Formats: sequence, structure tokens, C-alpha cells
Amino acid sequence: MGLMFKGSFDELATRLSPLDGEWDETQQDRKVFRLDGGIMNWFEPSGTISFQGKQKGKSLLESKVPELISTNEKSNGLQERIHKLVEAVSDGMFEREEIIAVSLLGALCGQNTFLFGPPGTAKSLISRRIACAFQRPTYFEYLMNRFSTPEEVFGPVSIKALKEDQYTRKTEAYLPKAEFAFLDEIWKSSPAILNTLLTLINERIFRNGEVVEPTPLKALIAASNETPEANQGLEALYDRFIIRLLVGPISQSDHFDRLLKSKPTEANVAIPEDLVVTPDEWVEWRQQLHNVHLSSETLTIIHLIRAALAEKSDELDVYVSDRRWQRAAMLMKASAYFNGREETNHSDAVLLKHCLWTHEDNRQAVIRVVEDAIKEAGFESGVDLAGMNRRKEDLEKEIKHELFHTTDVYETKRINDHEYFFFRAELEMAYSTNKESREIYIPCEKLKSTEKFHPLDERGNEEEDLWCEFDGQGTCQLSLDEDFHYRYDPQAVECTPKILFHKGDKKQDINKRLVNSLLEAVSDLKADLEETRGQVEKKLIGYQQALSSPFISQADIQLVLSGITAQIDRLKLRVKDCERLEALCH
Repeated sequence: MGLMFKGSFDELATRLSPLDGEWDETQQDRKVFRLDGGIMNWFEPSGTISFQGKQKGKSLLESKVPELISTNEKSNGLQERIHKLVEAVSDGMFEREEIIAVSLLGALCGQNTFLFGPPGTAKSLISRRIACAFQRPTYFEYLMNRFSTPEEVFGPVSIKALKEDQYTRKTEAYLPKAEFAFLDEIWKSSPAILNTLLTLINERIFRNGEVVEPTPLKALIAASNETPEANQGLEALYDRFIIRLLVGPISQSDHFDRLLKSKPTEANVAIPEDLVVTPDEWVEWRQQLHNVHLSSETLTIIHLIRAALAEKSDELDVYVSDRRWQRAAMLMKASAYFNGREETNHSDAVLLKHCLWTHEDNRQAVIRVVEDAIKEAGFESGVDLAGMNRRKEDLEKEIKHELFHTTDVYETKRINDHEYFFFRAELEMAYSTNKESREIYIPCEKLKSTEKFHPLDERGNEEEDLWCEFDGQGTCQLSLDEDFHYRYDPQAVECTPKILFHKGDKKQDINKRLVNSLLEAVSDLKADLEETRGQVEKKLIGYQQALSSPFISQADIQLVLSGITAQIDRLKLRVKDCERLEALCH
């Protein structure tokens, strides 16, 4: 039986995207994929795949396509399993699916989660439900308060050991022996508990008397209706909770009505055996996720976020430690792994909005920073777009400077290496209908001045009986000095310099070689931009399917796609700008 693929075209395009070939969708009965002269035909109704074309490309397709399809089938199986597991764990709970999904992801990759929200929003229930996703984990749960003692969390002191002059605790059934733990109202605990907890979380060890015991803790979820206050010595412990999720009251009316009508939600839920995570899988997955690579787009997003947080540090009061960034990167790798990918993409970077805020006051602002970075990043094209922008700006400046007048060009006369406006003024004589014609010269540098000055005659001498004054708009008022009213009519005369070429008019007799050189440079830039746009549009084919993840919402996916669409639109505008520059050259 030949090779077949029964999924959608978007799914197939996503799976074959590593091959970097070209799709041809013009055929009515099939989709065609071309690579190095080889051709793959996919007949969508039947799912049949056939190969043809040049031997080199055909052989490459015949070897790579089945491999990519089968690999993705296995990967999609893991993604589907996690989808179903989240659904099973969330059964009977309202508006908690994303919180459970992200918390579960944290547990799967060994990252600690902090649930922040008011009392009665099912924070402890979320933890118990997530524990149900794992096969018989050793579970510990405790509600902290200011009277809590280390014995209640780490186990009582052994009386038998004390008699032998040893101070050790009986840790069975307590936190040091737990694989999965939930600590409610964590910040209300005593310093003695929190200091020991910091070592246990950070180093995965417990100092039991003189013995240092390794702890099996794989996942810790803590909850509180407050974030830790500043300057209380809790910053180091708080920093260990990489995932921070707001658990608010139910917001949608229909969900609230269903809650009122339903019976109390059970803490324990039956998870199908084929979905439950076994201890061996838990260990294996945590090892394999380190093989996932951070994509160039993910790194770009991280750098954009770091820059924005640094710029707004005084406003947001957010500090992200190197440890937090490293653990956040592990979370993104885990998201990619459980979605069947060997490299992160934009959907994994969305999870950073759950990792970087510190207090309720800066939570929304930090989320906006993350979302803005994701939208700004777009696809990595391998091209220096900022450099292209500089090329375009430099070309535009050169074109305007070489081909167009950058200022108004006036009719002037040159006398003794100075430029002058020349006017022949007709002055009416006093007490007569006769006129006297006077040739006057006005220095060009006076054009922008608003001060009164005397014009000059052709020999450069001041005409003391006349005054000139520009109005700032290019018109000069020629008036008579008061001492000469007996001779001339005192009415002012307007003298406007004659403009030969206005600013922006195209120059005449331009060197054709220069024009051709500029045209060639613009055409090369336009071709580079069109090639980049083509690469981005090609990557976008089927990308929505690649963004599918149980750990983010559809709104997050649309956010990513809107950023990429905006990137394509920006490239189109740059191409249009180049076409405008080409038109200026003609």
C-alpha cells in the first residue's frame, strides 16, 4: 500500500515545513510540493501521496516525507494525550482549564506553581486534581498559618533517636518524602518552615539531623490570596515559583449558573489508565524535553521582553533573575515537547506571561509587555530588516537630494560674490501722477529675517530713503523713510522674490547614469523585501496548526497570528514605498 495522509492540508504543510520546499495549490485535484526538482503529489480526497520529478529531489522527498509524517503522528499522539488528560482533570470545573493545563505542564517538567487568588476559588481543588493525573504519587498537603510548626510539615522529631542523642525527624508521610505537594497560604508560615522549605525546593534535599536526605519532590503547588510583602526575606523563595497563575471567581454567567445547579466538585477524579502519567514516563519526559531547541523567534521575544522590562523598571518594579529566565525557558521547551515539536514557537512564548509578573499591581502591565513582544517578533527571516529600513531611508534622502530641489530656488543676481534679489520698484511721486523707477537689490540672507533694513543699489550702497521688511512668508514690504514723504507717496509697495523652482520640483538635466544607479539600488532593495515577504508568507502556511496547544487559549493563537500578519503588512508597505521611490526616479 502506498503512502497516505488523511489529515488536512494545513496539517500536512506544517509537518513538511522543515523541508523548506514550495507548495503549488493551482491544481484542482491535488496539492503539489516541489523540492530540488522533485515533486510530491497529494490527492486530498483519498489522501494518496505520489512522487515524481528529477531523481535527486524525488529521492529526497521519498526518504523525508514518510519520516516526517510518521514522526509527527507519534508526536501528535502525545499532544492528543495531554489534551485528553487536561479534559479529564478539569471535568466538572468551570473556567479552570487553562490554569489546570499550565499547572500540569509545570508538574510534568518539575517547575513549581503559585496560585494567586481570593479564598473559595478552588485553588486546593486544582492541586488535588492535578495529582490525580499521576500514577499513585506520594502526596502531601498542608494549610499554613502563623502557628504552624516544622513538625507539621517536615515530620515529628523521633523520640527513639533523641534517646540515642540524635536529632532526626520521622519524615514518612510528610513533605520530605512527597513527590507531589500542595502548600496553602504559604506566606503565612513561620520563618523556620520557610527557610527549610527554600533548601528543599532549591536543592531537592532535606537536612535531617546530621544526615542529608535527597527528596523525591517533583512538583510543588503553593497558593495564597496575597503575594509576599517586600522586605520580608521571602524574595528568594518566591523566585522558585516559576509559574504564577491568577485564580479568580467564575466570570461567565452561564458557567456560574451551572456551578449553582451542580453538586460539589469531587477532589478525586477517575483518570483513564491510558492517560495517567507513570513514574517512568515522568522521569523520561523530563529528560527528553532538554533536547528541544529554543527557536530564533523565541529568543527574539525574550530579548524584546527584557528590553521592555528594563525600560519600564521604575514603573513596573519587576526583577527577573537569571534563574527565572532559565526555568522559564525549560517551561517553553516542555510545552514544545508535549506538543510534538523539537523546537519552540510563538505559542510556547505565550507562557512567559505566567512567569514574569511579581505582584497584582504589575500583572496586567507585564502581560501586555509579553503580548507586545510576541506581536512585534513575527517570523525570523534571516534578514536585517532594520538595515533594510536604513537602506530605504538613505536611498530616499539621496533621491530627493540628487533629483529634486530641496529648497525653493529664486531668481537672483550675483554681485561681488553675494546673491541678491533684484526688483524694479515704481515709486509714485508726491503731488504728481508721475512715477520714478528705482532698481533695488535685497540680500538673499534677509529672506527669513523680519527686521527692517535698507535695500542696496547696484553698487552695493544702501538706499537710505527706503526700508524693506519681509513678512516671514517670502513677501517683502518696501516702504518710504519718513524724511522723504515730501518727495514720494508713502504707500508701501510689495516686492515678492520670483521662484524659479519650488521645493520638491524635479531638477532638469540630471545625469542619466546617476538616475539608473539609484533605480538599480531601489530595485535591489525591493527584490530583497519581496523575497523576505515571500519567506514569511510561506512560513505562515499551516502555522496555525503548529500553534495548537493545550496550554494556551485560542485568543493567544490569534494574538500570534495577528503579529505575523502585521509583519507581512509592514513588508508590503516597504515594497510600496520602494515602488514610490522608483516612480520618483522616472
